[in-house]
Amino acid sequence: MITHKNISLFFIFLLLLLFLLNLYNAIHFLWFVLIILAWIGINAFGSARISSNYHVKAFCNNPLEKEKKIALTFDDGPSVYTLQVLKVLKKYNAKATFFCIGKNIETYPEILQKVIDEGHLGGNHSYSHSKFFDFYNAKKITQELQKTDELLEKFTSKKINFFRPPYGVTTPSIRRALKVTGHKVIGWNIRSLDGGTTDEELILNRIKKRVSPGGIVLLHDTGAHSVWVLEQFLQFLQQNNYQVVSIEELLSLKAYED
Repeated sequence: MITHKNISLFFIFLLLLLFLLNLYNAIHFLWFVLIILAWIGINAFGSARISSNYHVKAFCNNPLEKEKKIALTFDDGPSVYTLQVLKVLKKYNAKATFFCIGKNIETYPEILQKVIDEGHLGGNHSYSHSKFFDFYNAKKITQELQKTDELLEKFTSKKINFFRPPYGVTTPSIRRALKVTGHKVIGWNIRSLDGGTTDEELILNRIKKRVSPGGIVLLHDTGAHSVWVLEQFLQFLQQNNYQVVSIEELLSLKAYED
């Protein structure tokens, strides 16, 4: 299995081997540069791809699911658009998991209350969702997760189990933080990219093409375009006999602990 630990051991061994060989026969320094660049490249790819399980185990879908079941997740809320998302979900009798940013919970506590009251699940998406989150040390990441848990647990009255890293990036510091907090990492295998574009047709076609049993869809509850896409997508699922289920049902994992 390709993991950060295994890759690091391999490249350290390779560099030591080159160093020893260099003692007996001069090796061009470019070989050392190429190996270090390859190491950096693999680390970057593994960190950026949540499904790689490079640093932490992430649940991105259920490959064993044969029935037409799929789960919906929303990132970066709560926001004023969350209310519109809730209306659409209610219209189609669909449940979802909302990965919330702590500072947004503080801004819109009544909206999160409505999310929970309507039977949806809440998950941790960090407190700040900072652009520099990936560079935080384990202590600071732990503090962000614990602070957001405290905010969420005022509404769930139960311990939060699910965490989705900002931008889907994982790092050694996140791995160490999760050993303290005990969260399970929830990823996705159907990414809408609605956080980067407002082209509704592009987003809708992208996720429709990727639909398969056991999939987890990533959307955002932070824009009007995502609300439109959600309704069209739910119509598509309905027409193709797909059932929207919770992350708990799809993955057989608990969102909360008593």
